[in-house]
Amino acid sequence: MAIHKLHLEEFDEIDYQLIAIHSSLEDYRLAYYINQNLPINLKKENCNIQISNKEGETQFTRFVFEDSKDIAWNLVQNKNDVFVPSQNSNQGLFAETNNKFSTKIYLIPEFKKVDYFLKIENGEVNIDVSKITNCIKKIERVSTVYAVEVEKIKSKNNLIF
Repeated sequence: MAIHKLHLEEFDEIDYQLIAIHSSLEDYRLAYYINQNLPINLKKENCNIQISNKEGETQFTRFVFEDSKDIAWNLVQNKNDVFVPSQNSNQGLFAETNNKFSTKIYLIPEFKKVDYFLKIENGEVNIDVSKITNCIKKIERVSTVYAVEVEKIKSKNNLIF
């Protein structure tokens, strides 16, 4: 009987680039403008990213494109609202709508000011991140774009999708 061993070091290897985007655009509009400025075709994915923590549970929308060089592009929102029922709930006619308040949940809580992340899974191919950030900076209503050092992110497990 053969024994197959898995080494945890193989799973710790980071094979993607992460770009932070600050923008007031809606997610679908940002994906459209990125498609116009880069040679990619981001499309909305049916399976959203689901995150749950002590505040509640929410889903983050995701736009995906996989090119011929086996590079996967993922545009993911970082912030989303979750509605939490109030502790002092009065049972009445408007109890369903008035006794809830909204709180924010972040995909990567260390970057609360970031609106979107562009995750580029590159595998063996080298990617010029500065060229990509310069193309995204040209989009109107994008205020800041920069590369993120993935090694310093504590909640990088949220980026496994």
